[in-house]
Amino acid sequence: MSISVLMPVYNAEDTLPEAIESIRGQTDPAWELLAVDDGSTDASADIIRRYADRDERIRPFFRPHAGIVAALNFGLEQAGGTYIARMDADDRCLPQRLEKQRRFLDTHPDIGLTACLVEHLGDTKRKAGYARYVRWINTQLHHKDIAQNRFIESPLAHPSVMFRRHLVQDFGGYRDGPFPEDYELWLRWLEAGVKMEKVPETLLHWRDEPGRLSRTHKRYSFKAFYRTKAEYLSRWLKDNNPHHPQVIIWGAGRTTRKRADMLTEYGVEISHYVDIDPNKIGHVIHGRPVLSPEEVPEAGTAFIVGYVGSHGANAIIRDHLELKSYRLGVDYLFAA
Repeated sequence: MSISVLMPVYNAEDTLPEAIESIRGQTDPAWELLAVDDGSTDASADIIRRYADRDERIRPFFRPHAGIVAALNFGLEQAGGTYIARMDADDRCLPQRLEKQRRFLDTHPDIGLTACLVEHLGDTKRKAGYARYVRWINTQLHHKDIAQNRFIESPLAHPSVMFRRHLVQDFGGYRDGPFPEDYELWLRWLEAGVKMEKVPETLLHWRDEPGRLSRTHKRYSFKAFYRTKAEYLSRWLKDNNPHHPQVIIWGAGRTTRKRADMLTEYGVEISHYVDIDPNKIGHVIHGRPVLSPEEVPEAGTAFIVGYVGSHGANAIIRDHLELKSYRLGVDYLFAA
């Protein structure tokens, strides 16, 4: 048994059969499906039982409702595979997903986790923001990109990953708290030096429905994301910013300031803001002068963190900084 597919299930009767069938249809037969029912009140448990009776590779577990983190960690404890593949009960794997991800890990022993490109199953016009996020994560292919851009957003679709089981023993599994459990895990493992790469093919259809947990639970709120970022980013800055604890924040708007201020709770000092708004440039906000882009210090004399969340802002900031010889990951980083 080389692959344990970990799938928590909660009230997913409408999509669960398709999700299970997509695993049963894999070209790599060496898998077990750990279907962990988290106290569903619909027909999910019955569906799991029927499939388990039909296919001995499906291992059913039925637990009182305790949330996704408890279900995931319980499943990890049951896993017998060398590799753990995540899967959600409302998504769909393409037939070669497990084979291609297993082969990638087999042939890249330095890589601890692999993911893949995903296709957004949803209304791309009505959910333009989510569709834009999917397009972005599909550009984060190599470890360098994933590591450098991890503070912008979660660079991995959770149900698209496959990782070596020993990483759980080495660096811990999912943590429960007021934060997105998958994003916190990626940040913790990246901080520990785990290398992550993607198979550059679409191998998962990722569904985005209004009732999806990531849209409804407070652990996935913007505030929760930014507080998680701040904790790990502050430690990254301590280790990599030659001007620590001081940073310059690009962006002086109220929302940007609130998010960047979370860094100060971890000892980071904000010396200046940079902004393009002429109504802010030259003013002092909370004791921090606001600079224009033209007033940005020379490369090597400051570290800049971009916190502007508007679409397209990072490309403009990157172009400006690199004209001044700033280097991504050395002199500046993005966090939005």
